[in-house]
Parts: sequence; C-alpha cells; structure tokens
Amino acid sequence: MLSGSDNISLLITQPHPCSYLADRTARNLVVDPRLRLDGMRYEQLLAQGFRRSGDAVYRPHCPQCQACTPVRIPVDAFRPDRAQRRCLRRNRDLRLVRTSTINAEILQLYERYLRARHDGEGMDPDDHFGFERFTACSWLPVEYWQFFEKGRLIACAVVDVLPEGYSAVYTVFDPAPEHAPRSLGIHAVLQQIMAAREEGRRHVWLGYWIPGCGKMEYKRRFRPQERPCGEGWKRVAE
Repeated sequence: MLSGSDNISLLITQPHPCSYLADRTARNLVVDPRLRLDGMRYEQLLAQGFRRSGDAVYRPHCPQCQACTPVRIPVDAFRPDRAQRRCLRRNRDLRLVRTSTINAEILQLYERYLRARHDGEGMDPDDHFGFERFTACSWLPVEYWQFFEKGRLIACAVVDVLPEGYSAVYTVFDPAPEHAPRSLGIHAVLQQIMAAREEGRRHVWLGYWIPGCGKMEYKRRFRPQERPCGEGWKRVAE
C-alpha cells in the first residue's frame, strides 16, 4: 500500500532487462489500474517518484539499484545558463503550436526519430498505435507541442498538463544533421519551463535522472532542480 491521503494498492512486475543501464535487471511498482486517477492525484504520485506510460502509473522498484532519481524544476527559481540562452536564440525562428491530438506529421516525425536514434532497441517506428498508447492518457490532459521551421515540423514534445505544473513525457525531433545545433530536446524543455512560469505553474517534472546514463545527462543542466531527499524534496544547485 502507498501512504498519502488514502491508501493505494500497488502491484509489482516481474524482473525484466533495464532500459537504461546495461546488464541490470529492473522491476516496477505499478498503481492498481482500477484506481480512478486525475491530474491532482497524479501530481501527488509524481511527488512520490511515480511516472506514467499511457494510463499506467509506475515507479522503479529495484532491490539492488536506486539509480533512478526523480527530477523537477522549480520554474520561478530557474535561470537558463549560457548554453541554454544560446539555444533559445538559435530557435527564435521556430513556431510553436500546442494541440491535444496526434496527427500524421507527428507520426512521420516519430518514425524518422526512432530509425535514426533508437534503431534496434525494440521500439517499432511503424507502430503508430504503440506511440499513441505510450503518450496518450484517458484521465489526464495531454498536449503535443509542435515546433515548426518554415512550415515543416521538426520537433514534438509530449506534455502532461497538471493542476500546478507540466510533466515532460517524451520528445521526438528531426534527426537531420543540420538540426543538431538547435538542441531541440533542450529547447522543448526550456519552452515548457517558460510557459509554466507565465501561467503560474510551480514545476516542470523531467522524469528520472540516472547517473551513468548518457541519455539522461542533459537533465543535470537545468538548475536549480529538486530531487527527493528523505521525506521531502531538496533543491540541488550543482
């Protein structure tokens, strides 16, 4: 059971290969799917280290490893560093469109992204239903933040809209070499932070930071950030 305003039943998965660290085995705690969730309750679960994939809400539960560290950005305190300011300047020409539905352009971008960045890792670029099942949610508002360059979609961030924040779910971007200097993944997070601040939201949740995982290293650059410490969250300014 999970402590909080009420008791929540949890299930535990069978051991499976870790998606982030080679040669390690992972297990997850999963919130009972019969529980009725909404944005407020999910925000409480985020504060206890949970994330969602589709409608399923889970938290790593690996007896031999505690590497997965939840990270959130306190938007009022955040100040972009020099590299992040350059990123914003490079992308001033992009047009942002926020929608609540997946369209053909997003799916085509997803295909190009997976073939270039995650080929052979078990994710099927042609599985459009899988992308929707992974990103959409029946009990939470989800937005697809699309970034256009001269009318062409070059990045899309999947963002959960919470009562007091945003949660960055997943970002795909055009893998063409000419777009590399834009740092589109970082730009998408910066846009979420700035929008959250303008709208009076408190946090942007970045999921898990994992020491030793190169794919997660970019998250350390968003400072200050907060991580769980004992019974609460502690601000880290390193």
